[in-house]
Amino acid sequence: MHVKDSNPPDGGYGWVVVVSAFMVMGLTAAVLKTFGLFFVEIQQHFDELASTTSWITSVTITMFHLGAPVASSLCVRYTHRAVVITGGLLAFSGMALGFLGLNMLWMYATTGFLQGLGISFSWTPAISIVSHYFSKKRALANAIASAGECAFAFTFGPFFQWLISQYGWKGALLIIGGVQLNICVCGVLMRPLASSCLLEASHSEADTLPGNGPSRIDKEDKYPITHKTFNWMLARQPEFVLYAFFGILAAMSFFVPPLFLVPLSYSLGIDESWTASILSILAMVDFAGRLLCGWYANLHVTKTVHLLTMTITLISTSLMLLPLANNYLSLAIFTGFYGFFFGTTVAVHITVLADVVGMPDFDSALGLFMLIRSTGGFVGPSLAGLIVDMAGDYRAGFYMAGATLVLSAGFLITLDQLQQRKESQANTKAEKSTVPYPSLHLLKLQ
Repeated sequence: MHVKDSNPPDGGYGWVVVVSAFMVMGLTAAVLKTFGLFFVEIQQHFDELASTTSWITSVTITMFHLGAPVASSLCVRYTHRAVVITGGLLAFSGMALGFLGLNMLWMYATTGFLQGLGISFSWTPAISIVSHYFSKKRALANAIASAGECAFAFTFGPFFQWLISQYGWKGALLIIGGVQLNICVCGVLMRPLASSCLLEASHSEADTLPGNGPSRIDKEDKYPITHKTFNWMLARQPEFVLYAFFGILAAMSFFVPPLFLVPLSYSLGIDESWTASILSILAMVDFAGRLLCGWYANLHVTKTVHLLTMTITLISTSLMLLPLANNYLSLAIFTGFYGFFFGTTVAVHITVLADVVGMPDFDSALGLFMLIRSTGGFVGPSLAGLIVDMAGDYRAGFYMAGATLVLSAGFLITLDQLQQRKESQANTKAEKSTVPYPSLHLLKLQ
């Protein structure tokens, strides 16, 4: 029997889920975002090149993306709550084992592989369940949840710097891993709308017990149904493919600035304490950008894909200007511009994905999108590290990041044109189907 989906709650307990996702974003993405503080420490400890050391971040980002379809499939089979808890345990394991610091390969396997998988298993279901709880306020809810990354990064900058100075980079990794165990607590609070297991159980009970048919339907009508299969056929949809290409190029850029911002400040002769404050500034303006853009997107004044195209253009421009900094003040100003526009971009890009594929396929689309985007996350930091080694200047990495974002905007423009053409064709067909033909109708009646 076909079961209708009801509208998402758009509030109520959904705000508890948003707060939990806010915390998860901070304990995952913010840790990855401020990992640049460990870059120089690890590089000097193992006496390696920047390109070799940057592979730690590349592996982390790659696993963050590659684990997404696995996390989405597990959410479909089990619950978002169970996957988030698993992610918290994996993230802790990665940092705790990285504390041993045996060699660079060990760092790839622990703070790279395990930490990246833990971030993926926590971040993916957390952002997904928020979209299921909200419809009309989805852009605002996603913006608030994603702002956890900025709020935590604001304090993590100086906090991580203090941990490194007090306990060394190894001890700092162990303590951070312990902090990440709080992801499991957040996962417990993410109450599922309707899990596959409960629905299957209700079907079984209805088939074996008489008189349970109406109650089963009422129970299923209460919440949206979670799809039980992963939709790989999305890879054949032109709109999704265009958005995936945008994601690849964006991922090549997004993870480069946080990685090289700290080394760039050191190369300018800026003190370590002032460098940590730059990361805090970055987090603060990022936070403001997300909330402001989420609020604006919630007004539905501008089409979300148009808004995303504008923010991508502005962030690429700011990345091209950032290398012009030659002291603390100028670096802080350019970093502020970059951080604000980055925040506006992150606030709406998940909402755009939901608009492109629709909510029935959103879980599958998010996992598949992250999987495809992993190629950009894998290539971006390592390619930037190679360019930095060849140029002998950290500024080269920022130029590369800005250039790839310019290319990514082209795919958004193409996506928008394709959507407009399809909407125009659909409207034309609808108008033709509603044109009355009274004379023909009368002839048929006669």
